[in-house]
Amino acid sequence: QVQLVESGGGFVQPGDSLRLSCAASGRAFNVNAMAWFRQAPGKEREFVAAISPRGDAIYYADSVQGRFTISRDNAKNTVYLQMNNLKSEDTAVYSCAVRGRSFYPSRAAFDYDYWGQGTQVTVSS
Repeated sequence: QVQLVESGGGFVQPGDSLRLSCAASGRAFNVNAMAWFRQAPGKEREFVAAISPRGDAIYYADSVQGRFTISRDNAKNTVYLQMNNLKSEDTAVYSCAVRGRSFYPSRAAFDYDYWGQGTQVTVSS
């Protein structure tokens, strides 16, 4: 059974940093694209960042470009999201996702087969 477990969320002030982790278990995903999405209260889920298996293709949402960095450690079956200079509009539940049958880092949520439960990130002064 595949499980994705996120960690690293929390309550921070604007300008602070957080590093999210997502550990996958149940099967290896070293040939699969992985991504982060987020959903704020009252809003639809939105794409944040995605990464190819070897990290040679990475995409970001315009809203986080230059502030967030996605990375992965295939040996640990883990994907990370380093978030710097956080803003109040970054407040959301952040979820990781894995494409079960593709290496392409899609921006579309419907392309992802496995999802974590999410971790809350709250940015407020």
